[in-house]
Amino acid sequence: MADDRDAVVIPASRYPHGYASVRSLAQADVHVIVAVADETLPVTASRYCDEVVTIPPARDLRAYKDALLGLAARPDVRTIVPHRPQGPYLLSKYYDEFDRYVDLAVPRLETLKRAHDRKRLMDAADDAGVPAPRTELLDEADDWESDRIVKSRYNLLVGEYVDSFDPGESSIAKLVKHVPANESPDAAAIREKMSHTPIVQEYVDGTDEYVFGALYDHGEPLATFQHRQLRGDSYTGGGGVYRETVDIPELESVARSLLDGLDWHGLACIEYVEDAATGEFKPIELNPRMWQSLACATRAGAAFPLWYWLQATGRPELVDPGYEVGAGTHYLTGELEHLVSIVRESSSLVDGPSLSGTAREILRSCYERPDFDYLHLDDPGPILRQARRGFAQVVDRRLG
Repeated sequence: MADDRDAVVIPASRYPHGYASVRSLAQADVHVIVAVADETLPVTASRYCDEVVTIPPARDLRAYKDALLGLAARPDVRTIVPHRPQGPYLLSKYYDEFDRYVDLAVPRLETLKRAHDRKRLMDAADDAGVPAPRTELLDEADDWESDRIVKSRYNLLVGEYVDSFDPGESSIAKLVKHVPANESPDAAAIREKMSHTPIVQEYVDGTDEYVFGALYDHGEPLATFQHRQLRGDSYTGGGGVYRETVDIPELESVARSLLDGLDWHGLACIEYVEDAATGEFKPIELNPRMWQSLACATRAGAAFPLWYWLQATGRPELVDPGYEVGAGTHYLTGELEHLVSIVRESSSLVDGPSLSGTAREILRSCYERPDFDYLHLDDPGPILRQARRGFAQVVDRRLG
């Protein structure tokens, strides 16, 4: 039987936010096309996935862009929802090519460059008059009297940002080095390892970490969302794997001020730390796409995939913002990564928790709040696929 519904492309990965988008859009009766480099990913086992298309890995920018453009050219496809880090960059950089075929809600390339550059992003926070951690380039740092963090200047490394990269290649930079007070790192070795000059940032001793999600329409917010991260995929932080929705006016104020100052358009996910000393919410990074913990938002009624669809297809007035406070979800694979990190990782700034105590806490929280990113009784395929793929992959990643 022919399917004459409008279609959406979800470029998914091993992370669960692609599945959250699939469920949200399929339940709105949109034809969902999942584009993946690996057809054995859990998301492709979902009964809500109408079509699976194999595309090249996102690290191959040229091939990845051509594959997305080919999907955009299909007459049934109306839009592409940004999920992978490379997606917003390509959709913005080649906006005119994609705009021939589909409707998009992505920031202008110059705005995107400012957000991707963590040094310029913190400067933008200063310009907006909101708190931000002190941030400088490694080559310019000369004060090591307080705890600092060294990390990539960019989450996404591409030739436009880093001279050593070929225009057709990309990489995701996740290396973070904790530097305690009165110690200084080997700058040359770090630059070589990171392939560029990274940033040095004050270590914010935070009581909690938060995610602020938003959908903007040319500088005006259509919808916003907040959750507190109760556990990350590492005991030192990382992507949220257990989260709870919150609504904090101070967080709303500083995040909107930052996005307003950037004249933002499209999706935004800003990670924040609440400074234990001052109570201020300080940004860590901004990602212009759907976020790993999206399932927490959709579980709470914040239907960002559907809202993006409405905005991109010219119906922003139908976005009905709002969500339930106190909702939470677990990413089970990420919970296992958290446990493995206790065994395999160490930090000079963050004390490692008890392995047995953390394991008991994870079991208790799963029992008390049995809401999960992949586990749904109406759609068991993804969690069964994930189990078959084996949790050993989690251990392998942490060991690597």
